[in-house]
Amino acid sequence: MALDVEAIRKDFPILDRVVHGDKPLVYLDNAATSQKPRQVIEAIVDYYEQHNANVHRGIHTLAEEATALYESARDRVAAFISAPSRDEVIFTKNSSEAMNLVARVLGDADPPYRVGPGDEIVITEMEHHSNIVPWHQLAERTGATLRWFRITEDGRLDLSTLDDVVNERTRIVSMVHVSNLLGTINPVETVIRRAREVGALVLLDASQSVPHLPLDVQALGADFVAFTGHKMLGPTGIGVLWGRGELLRALPPFLGGGEMIELVTMERSTFAAPPHKFEAGTPPIAEAVGLGAAVDYLTGVGMDAIAEHEAELTRYVLERLHTVPGLRIIGPDTAEGRVAEVSFSLEGIHPHDVGRILDEQGIAVRVGHHCARPAVVRFGIPATTRASFYLYNTPAEADALVDGLARVKKVFG
Repeated sequence: MALDVEAIRKDFPILDRVVHGDKPLVYLDNAATSQKPRQVIEAIVDYYEQHNANVHRGIHTLAEEATALYESARDRVAAFISAPSRDEVIFTKNSSEAMNLVARVLGDADPPYRVGPGDEIVITEMEHHSNIVPWHQLAERTGATLRWFRITEDGRLDLSTLDDVVNERTRIVSMVHVSNLLGTINPVETVIRRAREVGALVLLDASQSVPHLPLDVQALGADFVAFTGHKMLGPTGIGVLWGRGELLRALPPFLGGGEMIELVTMERSTFAAPPHKFEAGTPPIAEAVGLGAAVDYLTGVGMDAIAEHEAELTRYVLERLHTVPGLRIIGPDTAEGRVAEVSFSLEGIHPHDVGRILDEQGIAVRVGHHCARPAVVRFGIPATTRASFYLYNTPAEADALVDGLARVKKVFG
């Protein structure tokens, strides 16, 4: 089913903006954060205007309404990712916190889940820093060893060493489902299958896949899946960690405080069952309400339709970028096995200059290493320009990008 993109765009007030006086906004920075539809904005405003109260802690009307809204958001997220149980959905402040949570508790866990000396942790060369730094910290804290998969020249994951890298010493494999730099959709099923053979856990960073592709955590077969709300039409300040129920029950809590306890005495504390065990303190209530509204919006549009729209857009974007002299695509050069985010470099022109001239024309892209510096270094460049598209973007905006790049080349030609 084709998307009615023009109807969708009417739901996003910011897309009507002009910048730099008279330049229509062309927003191509969706991998950093997506824009928000009116339905999400109104849900947050309604919460604050009509239902604002703390959750789980009161018997008055507002507290009960706030609790119902917050837990309803959990129900909708669970359904959106086909989680077997709502109790497997933990709200965090973002995917970074979700992955830090897993890394921290594995260092504190009881056997057989504890990571310690002699154990190995596996990541990939294309990870966002939020899926590198926590594992550095865990390895330093426990004496474990960090290993990783390399990237091929065409921006794919090199799995030729799969059986060596994932072995009997591997305790956890933590990898990105879709690269935020390269747009690559990784063959996670292959890695998960190998991890199962050696008894290793698997965490997927789905920050760039959940907004763009249908995702079923049961079909994927991972143990943990992390993603963030603000890249999928939701507000900032809310993320999700999904984990298998038996693991969440066995692992220790991440933070201590209110709401995550069963009983506290002066001598000791016992802890609530998941998900509340991992949600210490007042949670991001309004943000969860907004995320629930975002899930409703995406569900209404249809994730299959979004994926189809973006696949067609990806083919068009790559076709148009191939016409730009001196442009090098960093990552897969075809539309197969990738999403609609494209990093590139222009020969002889620094990405910061590319981004500045594009911005003067109203075109918002992202420049830098995109918190994926090891992958950028792998390709022998200091930074890239990244144009990332979403359900409300159009082929005309891809044309505007290419016209903008012609202007960049003229300025620096």
